[in-house]
Order: sequence, then structure tokens, then C-alpha cells
Amino acid sequence: MTMIRRALALGLAVSLAAAPVFAQEKTGNKPGFTLPPGSARIVLMRPSIKVGAQSTGGMFEPNADWTDQARENLGRALAQAQGKLGNTVADYVEPAGDAVRQTAEYRALFSAVADSVIAYQFFKGNRLPTKKREGSFEWGIGRDVAALPGLEGADYALFITTEDQYGSTGRKLLQFAAAGLLGAGVSSGVHKGYAGLIDLKTGDLVWLNADLKMGGDVRSPEGAQKRVGQLLEGFPGAPLAVVPAIAGK
Repeated sequence: MTMIRRALALGLAVSLAAAPVFAQEKTGNKPGFTLPPGSARIVLMRPSIKVGAQSTGGMFEPNADWTDQARENLGRALAQAQGKLGNTVADYVEPAGDAVRQTAEYRALFSAVADSVIAYQFFKGNRLPTKKREGSFEWGIGRDVAALPGLEGADYALFITTEDQYGSTGRKLLQFAAAGLLGAGVSSGVHKGYAGLIDLKTGDLVWLNADLKMGGDVRSPEGAQKRVGQLLEGFPGAPLAVVPAIAGK
């Protein structure tokens, strides 16, 4: 094996070890859950947004400028979509003091739960025995979430998570070289997003839309609008078209 092939094999091994297991886009609902239009008050929690580069070895390298762009663009797109969700949706007012930490912990907990739903329910090969029952969808973040300041009087909290890793030049070269020299597939870039609705009376996750291969470049206004449309696709109680459709993935 030549030096180039050895280096490529090493990079490929690191890359595959760091790569996530992808599942097809899925939407889950708690059995029996419905949300008639005009029946609920929903609070949109501050979205969790991470944007950066994907290194040659598949590691995430955060980019503050890209994240700021995405936060602004996604915020504007969400504001446009909120009035089309079929129910009253208000932005969460970030608290001060210890509640800031608690709110961040619940955002992280939602993301962790969404990851678990994808891995152990949506991805059939990993499905847990307790999740194999037809119609089973029992996940949550705990009823104490309702005690967060600013959620008084609300029926549901809408959590949103997006993460984008744009493939670096080295990553793209590895992808090209792996395909040409070894016939192996290496992905370049990670674009995932979750949107989930939490029942504040019980802490249960009653609706989740999770996609590990989302479209839309969140660094641009048009891409952010597309991303929001995909995140909120199938939102309970909303018309079919949440935001204007944009062709292509």
C-alpha cells in the first residue's frame, strides 16, 4: 500500500468512526394526540443553533459568524411561520439568573431525547423492545419544564434544534479520494434539525419532526426559510403549507 493509500485509509477510519448513523426523515406523534386549530397557546423556545465546518476527520469546528447569520435568518423565518401554525404561538422571553441555566439544560435535554428517538425508535435496526409496539411513542423531558419562568399559562412548548457542519476542503478531498481510490463512501457535511412539541401538563413529547439530512443553507435568508418549512412540516393543527415551498432539497 502506498503512502497516500495509508494516509487515506487512516483518515477514512477516523471519519467513519466519527460519522453519525443516518436515518430517513420521520415524524412521530404520541398516540391519540391531536391539536385542533385555535385550541392551544404555544411558546416557541429559543432555538438551539450550531453552525460550523466539518474537519477532514469529521470533527465539528464551530464558526461564530455563520452561527450569528443562521440565528438571524432562522429567527426571521420562524417569525414569518408562527402565524401559520393554526394556534397562538409566542416567543419565549429569556429569563435572568439561574433560570438561564435551567432553560439551556432543557434545550440540551430536548436535543438528547430527539437523538434517542431517532436512534432507538425511528431507526428500526436499533429499535428498543419497549418501542416495537405498534403506535408506541412515549418520550418526554419531565413535567418540571412547566416551572420555567415565562411558561405560565402556556399549553405547549415548541423546541427547535438545528446543526450544520459544512464540509471543509480537506473533507471534500477525502470524500473524493475515498471514492476514487478505495471505492468507499464518505459523507461531507452534516445538516440535521429537530422540532418537537412538549405538553407542559405532563412533560411528554407529543410530536417530533426529526431529519438528519435537512436542506437549506441557514446562512442565507432563503435557505433559512426552506429549513423552517422542513422543520415545521406536518405541524399538528397547521395547514399543509406552513411556509411557501421552495423546490429541491
